[in-house]
Amino acid sequence: VDLEPTVVDEVRTGTYRQLFHPEQLISGKEDAANNFARGHYTIGKEIVDLVLDRIRKLADNCTGLQGFCVYNACGGGTGSGLGCLMLERLSVDYGKKSKISFTVWCCPQVATAVVEPYNTVLCVHSLLEHTDVTIMYDNEALYDICRRNLDIERPTYTNLNRLIAQIISSLTASLRFDGALNVDITEFQTNLVPYPRIHFMLTSYAPVISAEKAYHEQLSVAEITMSVFEPASMMVKCDPRHGKYMACCMMYRGDVVPKDVNAAVATIKTKRTIQFVDWCPTGFKCGINYQPPTVVPGGDLAKVMRACCMISNSTAIAEVFSRIDHKFDLMYSKRAFVHHYVGEGMEEGEFSEAREDLAALEKDYEEVGIETAEGEGEEEGYGDEF
Repeated sequence: VDLEPTVVDEVRTGTYRQLFHPEQLISGKEDAANNFARGHYTIGKEIVDLVLDRIRKLADNCTGLQGFCVYNACGGGTGSGLGCLMLERLSVDYGKKSKISFTVWCCPQVATAVVEPYNTVLCVHSLLEHTDVTIMYDNEALYDICRRNLDIERPTYTNLNRLIAQIISSLTASLRFDGALNVDITEFQTNLVPYPRIHFMLTSYAPVISAEKAYHEQLSVAEITMSVFEPASMMVKCDPRHGKYMACCMMYRGDVVPKDVNAAVATIKTKRTIQFVDWCPTGFKCGINYQPPTVVPGGDLAKVMRACCMISNSTAIAEVFSRIDHKFDLMYSKRAFVHHYVGEGMEEGEFSEAREDLAALEKDYEEVGIETAEGEGEEEGYGDEF
């Protein structure tokens, strides 16, 4: 779905057009012009019923609908405005189904629009309420991974998307193939979200390696497990060493046996740099799927025997929110650009309401990271899987 036609038209005429039913490609006539209010109130309103109707058609064909995966970016107008409007409507129509959003976050340095901080804060306000799990990426972190691991000097959006696709594929692999420890979508939520609001996840994937290098390396389960905990592997600019993990979900795929996973997890637990909150003694949920990762023919990623994707809930993600809040405050103190939003039918009060919600979220993360008073030391033990 997009509010302007050019991007969706590329899919309609592109190499992969056979993958999509033409009815399920929806585009409007004019875009949201980087304006949350246009995507949410004016232009988005006109298209949202059509979108929900097409979703209903897909949902009716499902025998056991688990939930929805929503892919959006929160810096622009359509991804934030229409994306949130859609999530709100899905909450009404399919209240009990889980909603996982894969959200491209705005980067610390690189921006595509001046008003990104406004759109992002307004978007998160809605994600807090209407998604069960939000998995975050930012382009800057993805660019760095492409440059460092794949030696791509000038990565394109195609390179970035193929990286994100590997993570999404790992998440849904256990719905599509079988394995020793299958993990379904609602299980993520159960194991990763300690409190409803604390549902913004860090993600990482290993091995991200080019074919030339893979030829000379045997990447063991222990190596890829260490690799997903590296700060440089995180798909959003955020250093997990600045916070504590509450829970980690590790999805292994390919040639992996539980014994190796046990050993790798035991090693991680001994590392001083990887800290867990003291009220969550186990912290690990593992899934193993026998289907090895698939790569796009002619793509930049090597075909490997085994891979690991980690989704973790860490208090360090709060630094991502404080960065965006700071930028929001600088602009909003001067009420810069606000008239564009108000002109599209939004009330100015929504800005301060969304900003207060984010301030509360930062506080929530601060509180869950605080040591509990007793501090009885950590019990040794593994998750329900082992």
